[in-house]
Amino acid sequence: MAEWRGLTKTLTDMIELPFETLRSLGLTPRLAQTLASVEVPAEVPDTTPPSQWMRIAAVHRETVDVHDGMLQHSARCSARLTRDLLDVHSALAVGDWVLCTLDAHQQRWVNLRMPPENQIVRRDADGSRHTVVSNVDTALLVMGLDLDFNLQRLERYLALVGSSGVLPVVVLTKADVALQASPDRVQQRVQEVQARVGRQVDVVALDARQPGASAALAPYLAPGQTLVLLGSSGAGKSTLTNNLLGSDTQDTGAVREHDSRGKHTTTARSLHRLPSGACVIDTPGVRTLRPDVDAQTLGQLFEDISTLAHACRFRDCQHQEEPGCAVREQVSPARLKNYHKLLRESRRDAMGALERQGQLAQWKARSRAGRERLQAKREGR
Repeated sequence: MAEWRGLTKTLTDMIELPFETLRSLGLTPRLAQTLASVEVPAEVPDTTPPSQWMRIAAVHRETVDVHDGMLQHSARCSARLTRDLLDVHSALAVGDWVLCTLDAHQQRWVNLRMPPENQIVRRDADGSRHTVVSNVDTALLVMGLDLDFNLQRLERYLALVGSSGVLPVVVLTKADVALQASPDRVQQRVQEVQARVGRQVDVVALDARQPGASAALAPYLAPGQTLVLLGSSGAGKSTLTNNLLGSDTQDTGAVREHDSRGKHTTTARSLHRLPSGACVIDTPGVRTLRPDVDAQTLGQLFEDISTLAHACRFRDCQHQEEPGCAVREQVSPARLKNYHKLLRESRRDAMGALERQGQLAQWKARSRAGRERLQAKREGR
């Protein structure tokens, strides 16, 4: 930032940063220090009223909703900031702290973004990176105790959060449904999850419609904390959001009987202030979940596999068909299969465009050769 020193303005003269007002939006003393130290380019205009730090509560196609701790406003991103973000292959996301100004026509503009402390990022279908949320303390990974229960998918959500530095907490909703099936079902499911993800990840089971849900999550709802709800459609994210808010703010819907999946009643990410002084970001279900994670982070998430790998007969064991593989002997086939799949995706995402084209050409050649062999076999050649 040294190169900006001659081009910045006096921060205290041009920016409002009311700590107590913004605390309910997730402002902490550490974040306030960061905001106060952000150097503001000279291109940011002096305005009356002065510029304000606000938090992005929703992102739309051409505008964003920003909150000043009292009211929510619509704003547009300045052309300069849009160019700067495009240059680093980034974009504004829910949870970002941004500096806003009001022009003579009462149009609010976003002129500056605080560099995010952390981001949860996923890969789109084409392999490009897409920011889900920014500046989050805790990710509640929501999974229903009905047909939505899927440990492989849960591991993918843990991988999604794993490289961000955000604390993951597994929240098993629809405890009432599980109790109807069996009095011991909830505890059985909790044990299954704990055995799969390890004791270092908290697991909470609850009925998202009951008042006790807020009490069960109280350790994560302290003033100034920011939570994000992640999970598939129909898992109960919006129901839980409404419970924490104490009002029916988010639309909810029924789930399909045959697979317990829901319609996308939540279609966009949105930030809400909670009575506890924390704030929560509700998100829509994701149809294609591809975490932006590298091999090293995967090794940390699948710590049991990384540890057991040292006991394999071969140092370069891939845990496939090699003899003397300690991993295959002790890790469940489903977990190991999920690990291999995530590892393949991670390696593919790390490839350049030419490498991807070469791999695709190789796959096509193998497929073509297989078809030719099958055709020759049918013709008796």
